[in-house]
Amino acid sequence: MASSPGASSTPPPRPNLVFRQLRGQLSPGEFAAAVRRAAREIGERVSCDARYVGRVEAGEIRCPNYAYERVFLHMFPGRTLTDLGFAPRALVRGRAARGAPDAPPVHGTIRTGTTRQQPTTIQLYESHPSGSDPRACDPYAVQTHEESDVQRRAFMTGSTATVAAALGPIGPTLGGPAEAAALRGRRVGEAEAGAVEEAVRKIRLLDDRHGADGLYRRAAAPLRTAYTLLDAGTTTRQSTSDRLHAGAGELAISVGWLAHDSGRFDDARSHYAEALATARVSGDAALEAHAFCNTAFLARDAGRPREAVRAAQAATRAARHLGSHRLLSLLALREAGGWAGLGDRAGCEQALARAHGLFERGPRDADPEWMTFYGPAELAGLEAQCWSALGEWARAAGHARLAATTAAAQTPQFTRNIALYTAELADDLARAGRPDEAARAGLRVLALLGEVQSSRIQSMLATTARVLLPHRSSTGVSEFLEAHASLPRAAERPCVRRDAP
Repeated sequence: MASSPGASSTPPPRPNLVFRQLRGQLSPGEFAAAVRRAAREIGERVSCDARYVGRVEAGEIRCPNYAYERVFLHMFPGRTLTDLGFAPRALVRGRAARGAPDAPPVHGTIRTGTTRQQPTTIQLYESHPSGSDPRACDPYAVQTHEESDVQRRAFMTGSTATVAAALGPIGPTLGGPAEAAALRGRRVGEAEAGAVEEAVRKIRLLDDRHGADGLYRRAAAPLRTAYTLLDAGTTTRQSTSDRLHAGAGELAISVGWLAHDSGRFDDARSHYAEALATARVSGDAALEAHAFCNTAFLARDAGRPREAVRAAQAATRAARHLGSHRLLSLLALREAGGWAGLGDRAGCEQALARAHGLFERGPRDADPEWMTFYGPAELAGLEAQCWSALGEWARAAGHARLAATTAAAQTPQFTRNIALYTAELADDLARAGRPDEAARAGLRVLALLGEVQSSRIQSMLATTARVLLPHRSSTGVSEFLEAHASLPRAAERPCVRRDAP
């Protein structure tokens, strides 16, 4: 008997009750910190956060990658993965996974066809090189071993075709109206909503690793499909409809951020507006807060600081009842950036104080999934940007240095952010009259550009190079200037770095 078009072929995940019991009285964030400490004890690097712990406990990660396995077995000596509530690796990886009757589809496709003989599939994420279902493993597993080397080479070349080949299909490509029309009137179910959510996670993961420039065009495909699903299908449950709206809105924000970070401000503004409209239509306060948050950041970068303040305040109103102190802290920082852009030191300091106070209340289960980047490093980095906008270069440099060192120690997988904070540090040091230190920081950024492609960072380095030109007789400065001059020049984009007052 054929399943209904909206039915999912993937069994629902089984909660990992054993792992939840092992967490005890610790919050997900506190337990994640314990995992990171245990990793450092054995020389491992893992990116564990509250979201990862939640996914394990919900059963979304059926078996951890090898790094996490070593850490968990170190934390709970004498136990096996099965003792910790995980499925045997053979069931979720390699040939055994493909042969298991209850295993989820290896290539992650959604069946939306009209006939049993010739179903149509929309691929929303790539298969892992090991053959495992990417939903069953650590979200950072796709960045290990051979694939990581291939992607690094692709981003070093900067070729669109090479990037596409290295990344694989991160989302569907709709051929035209005929394909979209084929979905009209069909039931959209949990599988489609889950696939859209997975596309969001994949795009964010790749951006954390490599920056936006090589991803933006590729990421537009899943966004088109998400909104086609909204327009073409009907859902069986309100909860599914809510998930699909939220997923499409988050996808619009993710694609908007890629446009934002690669200097395509008009495109970013359009995508953020699309997400905001989706939030308003579905009554989703969390999505509305996220859309306004990114709009505030974009307005600041685009030289519209008053709009940045208003958007941040609107986001705060939307987020007031969501129960996340960390979200409110980030929104206060967005507001602080707007006040700094206006030259309003008092307004900036008040918003910064509010951001710190909210941050110190700690993480909560209500913190949005997209906020995994927001930790002590990002707090310091955004504060550095505020002080540099106010022309306090030495103070800005201190915060930028703290951001770079904290990120390298606590979240080494966020390569793009480490490069960003270090670029901020180089620019602030140059303007503070410390050219040799600035040049050393600039060289560290250049060393990361083989993995990271971001117009924002390249614009900041170009500005730093101009500031350092009068000091080119210094050995360290000349080395940086020569290395910077040898970089391949990307197409000009609007500079996202504010000019000096």
